[in-house]
Amino acid sequence: MYIKESKQTYDAIVIGSGITGGWAAKEFSEKGFKTLLIERGRVVEHRKDYVGEGMPPWEQPLRSKVSLAEIEQQYHVQKNCYAFNDSTKHFFGNDRDLPFETAKGTDFWWIRANQLGGKSLLWHRFSYRWSDFDFNANKLDGFGNDWPIRYQDLAHWYSYVERHVGICGQKESLPQLPDSEFLPPFDMTAPELHIKQQLEAAFPDRKLIHGRQAHLTKPSAHHLAQGRGQCQARNECQKGCSFGAYFSTQSSTLPDAAKTGNLQIAPNSVVHSLIYDGISNRVKGVRVIDNEDLSQREYFGKVVFLCASTLGSTQILLNSRNKTFPNGLANRSGVLGHYLMDHNYNAWARAEIPGFEDAFYSGRRPGGLYIPNFYFKPNPKRPFLRGYGMSAGAYREDWKAMQHEDGIGIAFKQQLQKPGKWQFWLGAQGEMLPRFENSVQLHAFKKDKWGIPQLEINCRFSENERLMMLDAAEQGQLMLEKIGLENVSCGLHDKPPGSGIHELGTARMGRDPKDSVLNGFNQSHDIPNLFVTDGASFCSSAVQNPSLTFMALTVRAVNYAVKEIAARRI
Repeated sequence: MYIKESKQTYDAIVIGSGITGGWAAKEFSEKGFKTLLIERGRVVEHRKDYVGEGMPPWEQPLRSKVSLAEIEQQYHVQKNCYAFNDSTKHFFGNDRDLPFETAKGTDFWWIRANQLGGKSLLWHRFSYRWSDFDFNANKLDGFGNDWPIRYQDLAHWYSYVERHVGICGQKESLPQLPDSEFLPPFDMTAPELHIKQQLEAAFPDRKLIHGRQAHLTKPSAHHLAQGRGQCQARNECQKGCSFGAYFSTQSSTLPDAAKTGNLQIAPNSVVHSLIYDGISNRVKGVRVIDNEDLSQREYFGKVVFLCASTLGSTQILLNSRNKTFPNGLANRSGVLGHYLMDHNYNAWARAEIPGFEDAFYSGRRPGGLYIPNFYFKPNPKRPFLRGYGMSAGAYREDWKAMQHEDGIGIAFKQQLQKPGKWQFWLGAQGEMLPRFENSVQLHAFKKDKWGIPQLEINCRFSENERLMMLDAAEQGQLMLEKIGLENVSCGLHDKPPGSGIHELGTARMGRDPKDSVLNGFNQSHDIPNLFVTDGASFCSSAVQNPSLTFMALTVRAVNYAVKEIAARRI
């Protein structure tokens, strides 16, 4: 299955093996297409290569910490990811080999995972459908181009991927957050059930619901046939999960693609550029640099799907410029590289929950609760456009709450053994508006070790996002105080774009080829056999985590491409 050199002309080439690339490879392979999956990083085999799985902190030299010297030399950007530690660091990109520039006065955290499976091994598994309020948002307030699709265009494909992935959650019939095909949710704790009741009574327009995540709480026969098993609630997902209990390329889409016998994988192949034939106006192949020995080789195919991550796909298009497309391949519109977005996580609130001294919980639930966006309808009276959702959850303090307290003796040790107070927290996830000036371009002269021009990122949150986070902190405090929690506090972080790890835009879809790169099926307006189905294709960010929509867009695009190929229009 793994290849290096090949003279074959593939029916389909997929670039990138993360969440979208895995799905594209699976769908093409199962439809009988001879498919090549190109991955810039090393091979990571399911179960075999999860070297940190099950390793407790006390068996790690620095108790799960990474040395400061190693961080400074290799992970000065990646360290900012919540999942980065000594047992997961091997799944993160090495910053020393992956340089990029930011415009003066700006900052950006570009979190990368360059191995087979990409960030599907590291993601937080939250999986939410978008609603028509999200797909209509740009049109309704006039900020950004109109999405060329609506919810009904994706509803069938959401169901298709959800049944395969396995999404736990509970039906709520909310207009702003359509229900999925659910497995049972994880339980709420007793304090969470109490807060849900109090919050929804005090604020009828706001719901506290189970987080919806790609975890097998009760695997179906279809999931078991994939070789996956039930979630063990260890909450160590980013170390790798040999149960296959959370969805990843390794546990789910890649095995299915491999079963067909139609898949080949070219690992350690850093894509330099796409090979364009001006006479036929088609992409004919892919030019790569070997990740290890820096040799060059080419692969050829009839249709190319770019699934290399939002910024990775756009970097490839920009570096594929030629006489026909001097500003980047498929960029007659001139918007390639523009309208970069992320989510804004910079507001929080927390409080103590009185009572429940006799309430305990066991296990480590790998996820939390969620308050869906209650500003989903436009309102000109608000001082900002769009809205935000809120992650939430309750937990009980343990000995760690006293780790910085002074003490000695039997009484102190006994105190350490007692559970602490119940706490509740809220964290905002705000929509970021699509702005032309938030952009990426190739650096004029700086290149990486593979000779590829570095990206220069120019992106910042606007006054709209700042006002939104102020409101989120205030509303968080208001909600927690009104339902009777104690010692309520709230505040703001100052984390830059990229910190949400939800990069979106830069090769957006659209109805008009003059202001968009892709049509409503993620197909290039300019080049019929070129598709981009990762986050680069997004016209807006909404407030929900985008990965489920990545998947739905990808399978829909593959289905469309196969029909177009059959009709000889590609």
